[in-house]
Amino acid sequence: MLKSLSRRTALAVSAVPVAALFAVAALAPLPFTVAQPGGTSDVLGEHDGKPVITVKGAPTRDTDGELRMTTILATGPDADVDLADVVDGWFRTDRAVMPRDAVYPSGDNVEEVEQHNVAEMRKSQNAAVEAALNHLDKDPAEVQVDLQLAGIGGPSAGLLFALGIVDKLDGNGAGGDLTGGRVIAGTGTIDADGKVGPVGGVSLKTQAAKRDGATVFLVPKAECADAKAELPKDLRLIPVTTLDQTVEALRALDTGGDVPSC
Repeated sequence: MLKSLSRRTALAVSAVPVAALFAVAALAPLPFTVAQPGGTSDVLGEHDGKPVITVKGAPTRDTDGELRMTTILATGPDADVDLADVVDGWFRTDRAVMPRDAVYPSGDNVEEVEQHNVAEMRKSQNAAVEAALNHLDKDPAEVQVDLQLAGIGGPSAGLLFALGIVDKLDGNGAGGDLTGGRVIAGTGTIDADGKVGPVGGVSLKTQAAKRDGATVFLVPKAECADAKAELPKDLRLIPVTTLDQTVEALRALDTGGDVPSC
């Protein structure tokens, strides 16, 4: 005949499977990606020994300063991220925990993700060229622009590509550099009409920018709050919405004019 358990015994017994569940949860892979600040590349310079921007059909100018596109470094789509990784990421300012689907919308197949990122980068480059030439009122049939940045995927460098083309061809429009000789970093998608879009991961990208010498960071206006969350000291944020507005903001920065802020 079974006897009823005391409350203390019942709690002790029930704690065993609960503890086991927590142990399993701690080891089980979770649908998250952990990201950290990645590399930056100067679109006005060279990458792997080759110019990032090459122009044919129009004279180009020597540039001073830098325009640095920024990246994040994230765990792969097929990587196992457990509870310990997630907790660690939540408590570190140089890490971010994001839903895996948000970082890898094309799925968890590594080859498919790479193909998707390459395709997005190609679309971004094409849009950047069209936006820059439209801004400068130049005919794409006469001016050919080639962009090379191997090993980096996704659309988030679109704005910086477009600015680099503008600086190479026209500078600030008055004989000087669009950068004013500064190290300027940033992020943002761009479409052929010059509209700048959000990208995600900006709080990590600002850290990468500061680490690599930037003093100014161009951020899609919609992501100002995220960019300010872990903003490195002495890194100035400039919110941007279009290519035209970004160029005007950089000109104002160089001449002491009215520059927008987050």
